[in-house]
Amino acid sequence: MGAAFGLLPFGAYVALFLALPTLIALGTGFLDGDGGFTFDNLLALGDPFVLQGFWNTIWLSALTAVAGALIGLIVCYALTSSSSTGPLRTVVDALSSVLAQFGGVMLAFAFIATMGGQGLVTLILRNWGIDIYANGVWLYEMPGLVLPYIYFQVPLMIIVFMPAMEALRPQWAEANATLGGTRFAYWKNIGLPVLAPSFFGSLLLLFANAFSSFATAAALISQGAQITPLQIRASLTSETVLGRANLAGALALGMIAVMVVVMVGYAFLDRRASRWQR
Repeated sequence: MGAAFGLLPFGAYVALFLALPTLIALGTGFLDGDGGFTFDNLLALGDPFVLQGFWNTIWLSALTAVAGALIGLIVCYALTSSSSTGPLRTVVDALSSVLAQFGGVMLAFAFIATMGGQGLVTLILRNWGIDIYANGVWLYEMPGLVLPYIYFQVPLMIIVFMPAMEALRPQWAEANATLGGTRFAYWKNIGLPVLAPSFFGSLLLLFANAFSSFATAAALISQGAQITPLQIRASLTSETVLGRANLAGALALGMIAVMVVVMVGYAFLDRRASRWQR
């Protein structure tokens, strides 16, 4: 009873700032301009403009999730040879915790200051005869979101995947060597099967992280709505989009449907991976 009472403030926070706004957003998707119930807004999910936004969001999330997962995997593997309480691990863990949350307007400004049209890196490369904007100002369009997204995906991968790397027990490698197994055999028969659920679960988590990101894209892309979060913003700031009022709720419903599928897959993989981390 006391433990449940202690969770009451957190439960109130979740209800007021997460559950209630979500229900309100979804509910508005079933209302027309006069406040009447309608399914007309859901029909907009099949509009080419909306479908293109979902496709752009999915491929951007998938690309940055795969890149962030692979880079994070390499970093985690390199860190396995260092002490878990050593200075290297301490610095990497601290930086990962900070950089995983470094997003939004701050991250957009950092990339504009370094890689924008007059950014520091841009000017240095231009002095060397390399113009990264020779084919257009890509930073403020869809391709420009890839690098900022990878920037916060890599530290998140390090945070969520490092426990799985630490779950590989030295005794397994020793047993493999004692039985005459090679290093390749160890990774093929032991290491990769053990790490696979954690890796793909982390990959899904990174996908969800990118899929739901808004502030960085909103700060970099001021014109157009190439991804679904920006389409939701456009539908909230204009009277009608695609001739329908309250389209934002329908778009939110589509995003939540994708997120539910992703998080169900993540929960399944996380449950399988937890068997090796006990």
